[in-house]
Formats: sequence, structure tokens, C-alpha cells
Amino acid sequence: MCPFSFTPSLFAKPLTRPFAPPREIRCAILLESVSSAIIFALPKTEHMATHLTVGEKAPVFKGKDQNGKSVSLKDFKGQKVVVYFYPQDDTPVCTVQACNLRDNYEVLQENGYVVIGISPDDTASHAKFQTKYSLPFTLIADPNHTIINQYGVWGEKNMYGNKFMGLIRTTFVIDEKGVISKIIKKPKSKTHAEEIMK
Repeated sequence: MCPFSFTPSLFAKPLTRPFAPPREIRCAILLESVSSAIIFALPKTEHMATHLTVGEKAPVFKGKDQNGKSVSLKDFKGQKVVVYFYPQDDTPVCTVQACNLRDNYEVLQENGYVVIGISPDDTASHAKFQTKYSLPFTLIADPNHTIINQYGVWGEKNMYGNKFMGLIRTTFVIDEKGVISKIIKKPKSKTHAEEIMK
């Protein structure tokens, strides 16, 4: 006779506590879950292509700069002009982009470029932005989206699954004859000056 006595009910009784993996494995699973969540939570932006194309005349615009002075594209006839559109003053990516252009401004000038930044901000906001980061170039205020719509850089964006309308970061390089020679639709903020001169 078997010295051990087994009660069938012991085997029929369901486990009251679910199996828990060792602490190290649980931590690894948690980290993996968090990493996946972070990856899926990254903002996504839909870039709508501007209606303008390389080789056509750049729309002539006129607006107020950070000092309230009237500035027109016609003022730069015979010069190469970089017109870069950005969403908002003093925001992380826009600041990195502006500072990259600032740090490389002398080189841009040596290569014959004039830089003009345009956003929906007003002149007061531009003045603060320029002063805070010592930006050496013109910033035009376009709160009514007049120039923004001329260049077709306002469209649908998607961030964290939420769709909304906003400015799509885009840069236009205009030659001495007023013709668009380059369109940079997804500027690299940290190396934007290099992109322009490439």
C-alpha cells in the first residue's frame, strides 16, 4: 500500500492564486510594455504637400516684421531668399531650427542668402523671440494666415491620434529672379542651414 494518502479533491480544487513569474521577469515585461507604449505614443504629423513647385514664381508677399516694419519679398529682388515657415515662437523644435540658422547665418550670407521666418505669431511675440535668442534675421508675423495660405503650408496634422489644422513646417529657397529653386518639406531643425546650402 502506498504510504502517501492522496485526496482527489486536492487535485480538483482550482488554484486560488495565479502563477506569478519571478520579479526579474516581471520587471522585464513591464519595461517592454512601457517601451511599446512610448513608441506608440510618439506624435505623428501628416505632411500635406504645398501646391507650389520648384521652377515656378514665388508668390509675392508683404507683412510686418518683429519691429513693426513693413517687409515685402520685392525688397530682396536680385538676392537669394530663404523663406521658412514654422508653427510657433519659442517652442522646442522651432527654437532649435531658428538657432541653427542663427549659428550659421554668416555662412548663409557669404553664400548670398537672406533669411525670413514666418509664423502665425504676432509682432510682439516675434520681438520677444528674436531678443531672447539674438536672431539676426527677419521674422514676419502672419496671424491672419495671408502668406501662409499663399504658400499652401496650412493643413491637417495628427498628434497622439488627434487631428487638427496647423502650420506644416516648410522652407522655400527662392533665387535671384524670384523663382522657387528648392522646397524643403520636412526640415531637419538641427542641420537646417546645411540643408539649404546643399
